[in-house]
Amino acid sequence: MACLFCDIIAGRAEAAVVLRDPRTVVFLDSRPLFPGHCLVAPVAHYETLLDLPAELIGPLFATARRVAQALETALGAEGSFVAVNNRVSQSVLHLHVHVVPRRPKDGLKGFFWPRQKYEGPEHVAAVLEKLKAALAA
Repeated sequence: MACLFCDIIAGRAEAAVVLRDPRTVVFLDSRPLFPGHCLVAPVAHYETLLDLPAELIGPLFATARRVAQALETALGAEGSFVAVNNRVSQSVLHLHVHVVPRRPKDGLKGFFWPRQKYEGPEHVAAVLEKLKAALAA
């Protein structure tokens, strides 16, 4: 069965990749809640958090933590929302952690998440470069 995230990881599909290491990859969500919304995924294919081997939990969430910090540093976010769906509401069946920049009164309430679009390729590139710089520091 084809997996979009495996295709992104293998370079067969395009994505704005923020960070990649031997065990994890981070890329911008193409339909973000807010600009900078990242997806952190293991390089190897695991469908859910329950499938992830115990030795990969730490590296996955260490990367998610780094991304949450980068959102504050690079984009001036005042916090973040970190979430994992397991099967229900999981639009791509490849484990991924959502790391979303947050600000007070940003309109995100409960589990109704109105998706946004980037203003264009330049907006994607600007957010991508800011996050890459923050993660490299």
